[in-house]
Amino acid sequence: MSSIIQLLPDHVANQIAAGEVVQRPASVVKELLENAIDAKATDIKLIVKDAGKTLIQVIDNGLGMSVTDARLCFERHATSKIRNAEDLFDLHTKGFRGEALASIAAIAHVELKTKQDQEELGHHIIIEGSKFVSQEVAVLPKGTSFLVKNLFFNIPARRNFLKSETVEMKHIVDEFQRVALAHPSIYFTLIHNGSENFNLPSSNYRQRIVNMLGGKTNEKLVPVSEDTEIVTISGFIGKPEYAKKSRSEQFFFVNDRFIKSGYLHHAIMSAYDGLLREGNQPSYFLYLKVPPHTIDINIHPTKTEIKFDDEQALYAILRSSVKHSLGQFNVAPILDFERDPNLDTPYEYKNKGTDAPLIQVDANFNPFADEKAIKSSSNSYASSGNYTKKDTSNSWESLYVDLRQDTREVESISFESEEVTGSFFESKETEITPSRTYQIHKKYIVSSIKSGMLVVDQNKAHQRILYEQYLTNITVKKASSQQLLFPLELHFSIEEMSFIKELLPSLENTGFIFDGMHKDGIHITGIPVSIQESEVSILLEELINGLQNDIPESTFSLNDGIAKTMAKSLAVKTGTYLTELEQENLVNGLFACKDPNVSPFNKPTFITISVEDLDKKFAL
Repeated sequence: MSSIIQLLPDHVANQIAAGEVVQRPASVVKELLENAIDAKATDIKLIVKDAGKTLIQVIDNGLGMSVTDARLCFERHATSKIRNAEDLFDLHTKGFRGEALASIAAIAHVELKTKQDQEELGHHIIIEGSKFVSQEVAVLPKGTSFLVKNLFFNIPARRNFLKSETVEMKHIVDEFQRVALAHPSIYFTLIHNGSENFNLPSSNYRQRIVNMLGGKTNEKLVPVSEDTEIVTISGFIGKPEYAKKSRSEQFFFVNDRFIKSGYLHHAIMSAYDGLLREGNQPSYFLYLKVPPHTIDINIHPTKTEIKFDDEQALYAILRSSVKHSLGQFNVAPILDFERDPNLDTPYEYKNKGTDAPLIQVDANFNPFADEKAIKSSSNSYASSGNYTKKDTSNSWESLYVDLRQDTREVESISFESEEVTGSFFESKETEITPSRTYQIHKKYIVSSIKSGMLVVDQNKAHQRILYEQYLTNITVKKASSQQLLFPLELHFSIEEMSFIKELLPSLENTGFIFDGMHKDGIHITGIPVSIQESEVSILLEELINGLQNDIPESTFSLNDGIAKTMAKSLAVKTGTYLTELEQENLVNGLFACKDPNVSPFNKPTFITISVEDLDKKFAL
């Protein structure tokens, strides 16, 4: 029997490896930004076109590469970060696997321009699908420029599975934020389709967070600081009243590397226990410093998962430090019943000096002076015109002198009778009809029909009614609005504001009226009739979170997603009491829909139980 096992060609092996390292354009952004940081760059510029599908370029002013390194960096398992296996447990760089550039070069057109500071000329290399096309000397500035074009050009199946431009750009911004927040001393710039999305100058951690997420973020932050032998914790957490439904503002950094850890996230949530509404998530930007030999990063190619030597101790320290900050800054309540909050010193006065109080003394005052002198001084004071004696000769009884005395009796005054003796309409006996609907457990509406019984889920039924209503408003006719007496001002992050700008036409068709938009907020002067003012911020937040992750490319599908999200957010909730009239209107409105059988999310809205089914139950 002939042998069937054979070695794969290098370009096929590289494409297989690329499937692990490069999953979407954001993966390329992450790898190139981390390489720029490892090259000790102080200014990094990220240029993206069509959410990375057409172009991704990272320009830095780092150390640059020699001609040998420029060729060798595209080989698999070629790296400058480690030398032996022991170095894996003493890492001080972002990358170490030596797979990223080889994987990127296998599935894209890559141009590398690099020059070292001591060299007069740099090197320009072009690679297409792991094949070297050209290499030549060029006049270049110090640093490195990686240009990646036509990603997945030779893997059309992977390219077809990419999401819409908005979704892919969101993932790129997420990776950009994770790197930029970990290194505030580096100047970062992000340009998408010719417009500058982020311009982040070198700053401290707090200023970098504010520049990234908007100016209103500053008032939400509470500092955290803890120094132990196991870990050093610094950073900021968000106040409970600013908690959101999403986890978009939750960042863990271990040795300046972004990680994901459900275990550490649970420690934060336990520190906020009792301070958050159900379903809300706190914001946190926490930087952990641990000895490199106590962690293992080499678990997954994305390097976002880390194993710690002593996770339990880390959990306890993190939880107590967050809880301490919440209590220290009067964010969390304390059980000290004898404490007077008026005696607390505000934190802004902590380092201020004290000023001596001004004391005014009457030098002429003598408590041992005789009575005559005191009287004479008081008389002279009165004669000077500064003191007038109060006239108390008239008593309060003088107010009631010369009042008119009426002698008419109250009984003689006639008043209009409250009893109505006439009617404009003929009196008829009103026909009392028995109620045809009943509410069970504030969740289901039961109604009788000819064949048996109808059971309606009030939440899913209302979702269907609102969904068709909003979809009609968006696509066919513009909905009516209610004007607000005072404009509503809402604040969002820079990323969320770019998202709202794309949704602006559809939101205006549903009844929203926007008076103005700025970098990190919007002014609303009108809202849809069916929405209360207190629900607007919650609705927009859920709308952004629901549509950020999966927005189809067609406009109709976008409108469909907006209608679904609004219907889900504003539908009557389970546990809400409905009057008989509201129940009947809900049932009638459901069966007036085009598709009353299912909710917008393909869940059944009602079931029917026939009389035969009930007879079978009692026949057992």
